[in-house]
Amino acid sequence: MVKMRSALRALACFWPNSATYSTLTDHANPLQCDEKKPHCTNCVRHSIECDFTHPAAASATPPASTRRFRFRPSKYQPESRASSSKGSKDSTPEVGPRDPPATSTGVQCDLAASSVAGGISFADLKLYHHYLTRTYKTLADEVMDIHRVWPDHVPQWGITFPSLMHLVLALSALHWAHEDPASGTEYIAQADDHFTFGVRSVTAVLCLLNAENCQLIYMAAALICLVYFGRGPRPGEFLVFSERGPSEWLVLMRGVHSIVKEHHARVFTGVLLPIPDDRIAGVSAELQPELDEHLLRIERVRAFMQSRVRETSRRAMFGTALDDLRGGFEEVYKIRSAGQDGINLMHLVVGWVYRLPEGLISLLGQRDSSALVMFGHWSILLVYMRSAWLMRGWDAHVLEGARAALPEEDRHWLDWPTQVVYA
Repeated sequence: MVKMRSALRALACFWPNSATYSTLTDHANPLQCDEKKPHCTNCVRHSIECDFTHPAAASATPPASTRRFRFRPSKYQPESRASSSKGSKDSTPEVGPRDPPATSTGVQCDLAASSVAGGISFADLKLYHHYLTRTYKTLADEVMDIHRVWPDHVPQWGITFPSLMHLVLALSALHWAHEDPASGTEYIAQADDHFTFGVRSVTAVLCLLNAENCQLIYMAAALICLVYFGRGPRPGEFLVFSERGPSEWLVLMRGVHSIVKEHHARVFTGVLLPIPDDRIAGVSAELQPELDEHLLRIERVRAFMQSRVRETSRRAMFGTALDDLRGGFEEVYKIRSAGQDGINLMHLVVGWVYRLPEGLISLLGQRDSSALVMFGHWSILLVYMRSAWLMRGWDAHVLEGARAALPEEDRHWLDWPTQVVYA
């Protein structure tokens, strides 16, 4: 957990504050660290420790055109492998006591290195195999993934862009920990290590974002978000607000936002071009009453907000977000009516948070009751994502975070989400 937070701090150095989006010009690069001393501007803005001040971070690295990747030995290589090879002396020479030890190297890339060592560790190979045979199936609807982005393209991109490979292996390790809780500690440790290396190497290339690599960096940012969910809820972190200051997950979402804002047309093209699902139609008669109840509750939240908020511009901001939330519920119920849920709802559920204006995010951080009640009702949508292993537990966690942040006299406004989440 500590390693993951450290890696996320590294990202904050390059992700811009969303309040600056409207002021960016076509010639400005919002992801570039300005390298000011003693602390870079983005780190000061995000109130984090700046890695640029560390000697390791300030050391010179080769130019991007000549930079190579070194692969470090995986510490998860089982020691028993050496002894298991003794039974096949004819095919595998036995290593003598004076010979250099045979080590298997894994995909833990060091961007500062200039040499390449081949191979992949057995532990990482297991994770890679697990991803190719099991994990990828949990990340998308195979019927709609006609270009086979997750089983084919993402692993292929990971060969040339090691950041992606690290994040793929991190997600695979978390999935395996979910399937095999008895070995969960080991797999989570592997996931944290791969996540750390993946985030650091992504950070190193963010300043090189362009039309040619934006799809790869976008997929890396998307994988970082998936790994964050797969790692499970963190105490005091509630996606959009935190007990300790800026939300970790919000830093990631701002990164995705920035990439899409700059290169939307280039990102969503080719194999990443969205494809309409003809199976999605209207809301079924069976689910319509349930949806109507949700929409009624959202209108009650609107009335609560209007009784508390007097400023016209703020009312309009809340009104737009509530309209968007209504639309999100309607679209989710159309998909549920087609017999789908879980990961198929990700773009709708997370999309609402993605579109929240900075003003509302700021109000959530300030523990504004109207914003918290609205956010608590959004947590209902997370209930319908429970079939996705990486989303389990998030609905109750987010709801309880909103409830705890509310004044005692306003907590009854979350009775409906509580009833749905704990039904």
